[in-house]
Amino acid sequence: MSDVVISIENLSKTYQLGTIGTGTFYGDVKRWWARTRGLPDPYRKVGEKDHRNRIGETLWALNDINFSVNRGEAIGVIGRNGAGKSTLLKILSRVTAPTSGVIKAKGRIASLLEVGTGFHSELTGRENIFLNGAIMGMNRSEVRRKFDEIVDFSGVEKFIDTPVKRYSSGMYVRLAFAVAAHLEPEILVVDEVLAVGDADFQKKCLGKMGEVASGGRTVLFVSHNMQAIVALCNRVLWLNQGTVMMTGKTAEVSEKYVSFGSEDLAEVRWDYEQAPGTEAVKLKSLRITDEQGLTDNNFNLSDPVKIEMNFWVIKPGMRLNPSFQIFNQLGVIVFATTNFHDPEWNERVYEPGLYRTICTIPGHMLNEGKHTVSALVIRNKNDAHVREEAVSFTVHDDGVSRSGYTGGWIGVVRPLLSWTVDRIDSSPE
Repeated sequence: MSDVVISIENLSKTYQLGTIGTGTFYGDVKRWWARTRGLPDPYRKVGEKDHRNRIGETLWALNDINFSVNRGEAIGVIGRNGAGKSTLLKILSRVTAPTSGVIKAKGRIASLLEVGTGFHSELTGRENIFLNGAIMGMNRSEVRRKFDEIVDFSGVEKFIDTPVKRYSSGMYVRLAFAVAAHLEPEILVVDEVLAVGDADFQKKCLGKMGEVASGGRTVLFVSHNMQAIVALCNRVLWLNQGTVMMTGKTAEVSEKYVSFGSEDLAEVRWDYEQAPGTEAVKLKSLRITDEQGLTDNNFNLSDPVKIEMNFWVIKPGMRLNPSFQIFNQLGVIVFATTNFHDPEWNERVYEPGLYRTICTIPGHMLNEGKHTVSALVIRNKNDAHVREEAVSFTVHDDGVSRSGYTGGWIGVVRPLLSWTVDRIDSSPE
C-alpha cells in the first residue's frame, strides 16, 4: 500500500467580502448609521467604488476538496487565477487555517509561497539560513553541514553577509529556494514564485525539485508554466473556482485543462471598432485554411496548414512584423514565426490600408493533436498587438506514414526527415 504523506479531507476555505471595521466603535456606528439611511460610506476615499452591496458576501476560495499525496510524488497544482491554488498551499503550510475540513501531513514542510517567505529583512543571508533551519526544527550543526551547498546553489556567496532587504527579488528567490530545497524537508511546497528567477535558475530549480522527488520526498508545485508541470510532475490536481475539476496523470489532465473553455474556431473576424490592436494597427481576421484556401481545422500529418491574417494599418510609415505563435495541446509553444524569407522583412514600410499575410506550415512537421494560434503584429519589441489563442486546428495521424500504426509519438514536432540505410559489408562481424 502506498505511503500517504498528505491527506486532504472535505477541505473548505471561505472569506467574507467587505470592510471588517474602521478601528473604532464610534467609526463603526457612524458607518452603520450611514448604511441604514442609504447614504455613502463616510470613510470611503474620494473616487473609491462603494462595495457596500458586497459586505457579508461569502467567497468560497476552496469548497470541499478531497485529495491525497503519496511519498515521493511530484504533484502539479494547476488552474486559472483565483482557482484556489495558493490558498491550498497556504493552508498546507499553516499560513492560514481552513474554515472546515482537515489536512494531515507527515514530516517537515518547507514552503516557498512568495518572495521573502520565512526571511527577516534585517538579517543577513547567512543569518536567515540558520533562522529557517531552526524554524524547521534543525540544529546548527545540521544547517552548517548544508550551508556551503545552499550558498553555492543560490549564487549569492558575495552577498551572504548583506542584509536581505538589499537583495533584488531574483536574489531573494534564489536564496529562499536553495534554503527550502536543501534543508531536507519531507514535503517541499513551491508556488509560482520561481517565475521571478531567470531562465537558467528556473531550470536549476526544476532539476533540484526532480532530485528531491526521486530521493523519496514529496513536491507540490503550483505553476502556470505547463511545460514545467509536464517536465516535473507525474500527477496533477486541477482546481477551478475552489473545486477539484480533475486529478490524474499529467498529460491527460494538462490536455483537458489547456482546452477547457476554448472553442475550436477555424476562423474569427472583428469589426473595426472592436478589433484588437491600437490606433496604429488593428487585426481584422484570422483563419486556418487547407491547401486550396478553404477554411478548415482538421488535417492529416501530411497536409500543409495555412494561417491567414488580415490587418489594418492606420498610421503611415510603419515598420511591422506580422507573426504567429503555435502552441500544442499542453500549452507548450511549438514555434514562433515571422517572414524571414523576405530579405527586407525588417525594413519594409507599411502605409495605411488593409493587408493580408499567409503562412504555410508544411505537412509532416507538426505532431498529432490540437494546436492553437496566437497572432501578432509587432511594431517594436515593446509594442506587440496580440490576439492570443484566437483559432485552433487539429492534426490527425492517418497511419499512412507508419503503415497503419497510429500510436502516440513523443515530441512537439514530428518532421519527416531524410534517412539512408546502406549495406556496407556482407560480414556479420
